[in-house]
Amino acid sequence: MNKKQKPLQKMKGATAAAVICFVAAIAIVGTYTFSDYKRTQREEQIAKAVEEEDTKDKEKEEPAEEANNLVVKQDEPEETETPEETKTPEPADTADDNTQAPVQSTAGSGASIYFSEDSKLLWPVNGAIIMSYSMDKTVYFSTLDQYKYNPAVIISGAEGDQVLCGTTGVVKSIDVTAETGTTVNVDIGNGYELIYGQLKEVPVSVGDYVEAKSVLGYVSQPTKYYSVEGCNVYFEMRKDGQPVNPVEYLEE
Repeated sequence: MNKKQKPLQKMKGATAAAVICFVAAIAIVGTYTFSDYKRTQREEQIAKAVEEEDTKDKEKEEPAEEANNLVVKQDEPEETETPEETKTPEPADTADDNTQAPVQSTAGSGASIYFSEDSKLLWPVNGAIIMSYSMDKTVYFSTLDQYKYNPAVIISGAEGDQVLCGTTGVVKSIDVTAETGTTVNVDIGNGYELIYGQLKEVPVSVGDYVEAKSVLGYVSQPTKYYSVEGCNVYFEMRKDGQPVNPVEYLEE
């Protein structure tokens, strides 16, 4: 009997051990399965939370984009009516139909100057004409030893003699040139001018009003262009800038 009981007890022990191992295996498998299930649920919850956050961010961005895409319509400025241009009335033509001969007023003198073809001139100095006006043919210049046109008359005089203005006028310019020395230009009106050269000690100034017999200066030593001719007065007359013969206007 003891021999039969020992194998039976061994079989029961082995069966129990197998059952225990089986149960342990099931428990282990169950534990791992439950852990996997919990991990899977956790991952799904995390993924769902991330997706919800992304959805919220997109919802926030969409209104911002829509706001950026809105076109703000500004109020257009109202058109203002431009006032009509103010017209300056044209001055009425007050000129008379009857025109008079030109009269030139002189600044600060209260007088006027006028010269015409019928007017006469005083001689600038007492002396003889030593070289005549000539613009149609040449005349001989002794000092220069050549023939040339002469737009003036050369009147002899003594050094220091007074040189008188031939009529009323205004001193236009006072110049010094190599040919005629100190030279006074007098505007006598209506386009006429008188030019007096070879002067010294001129007492008048540009812009001065002068009358007939006013002293314009004194006879000077001749320039090198008239050294042979001696002391003289260079006397030229112009009309509208062109030389004319002053002898035709000198009093006899």
